[in-house]
Amino acid sequence: MRFCLVGLLVILQGCGNLADVTKDWSVDKIYQEAKDELNNGGYDKAIGLFEKLETRAIGTPLGQQAQIEKAFAQYKTGAPAEAIATLDRFMRLHPASPLVDYALYLRGLVNFNGDLGFLSGFTGQNLDDRDQKASKESYATFAELTRRFPNSKYTPDAKLRMAYILNTLAAYEVHVARYYASRGAHLAAVNRAQLALSDYPNSPMSEEALAILITAYNALGSTQLRDDTKRVMNLNFPKNNLGLMSSGNPTQKP
Repeated sequence: MRFCLVGLLVILQGCGNLADVTKDWSVDKIYQEAKDELNNGGYDKAIGLFEKLETRAIGTPLGQQAQIEKAFAQYKTGAPAEAIATLDRFMRLHPASPLVDYALYLRGLVNFNGDLGFLSGFTGQNLDDRDQKASKESYATFAELTRRFPNSKYTPDAKLRMAYILNTLAAYEVHVARYYASRGAHLAAVNRAQLALSDYPNSPMSEEALAILITAYNALGSTQLRDDTKRVMNLNFPKNNLGLMSSGNPTQKP
């Protein structure tokens, strides 16, 4: 029994030594070690070091920097919820920090899905269940950044990403509308095409959305709505070809 207790004490002391490896480090050394881990892809280790730095340098600019860097490391580990929680906490505690514009930019990046525009993975799904919440939250965060910090160095890129998000969300709605039209679900096609036009009125997908509406209204026997939509089409896209949707065969499987 005495041997077991001694062995346990040695193990605990060893764990304590590992936990205290930064005990005699300066805050600058902790930050540099954390940055080195971050730059070398050691995100989990970086997170731990940034958390220590937050505690050691609390209330200082370096402590604030540690919070932001920790959020970035969390983002890189594929933990968006943790990254967003860290950024929200940072902005709540430091609303006047000069890093708020970057915090907003990073928050937008966490939710930004750069693969959305390729419309990949839609086939075989219940398309109504496709979650667009993250992209919409990304857009809202970038919009807040551009509104509050128009001169931030992150604002130009945020604006480009906002345009990309709007166009890809519009493309998604038109993709769904086309999917329904190809199966004869014309009322559902109308609803999604109208959503694309109302929520994303200036997107490159507007012409196809109008073409889908014209085809669907015609199939439903809604001649007045069909003719009204034709007038809108001719006014905005005088060179359109109403015999075909502008992006492929409406009967083609997506």
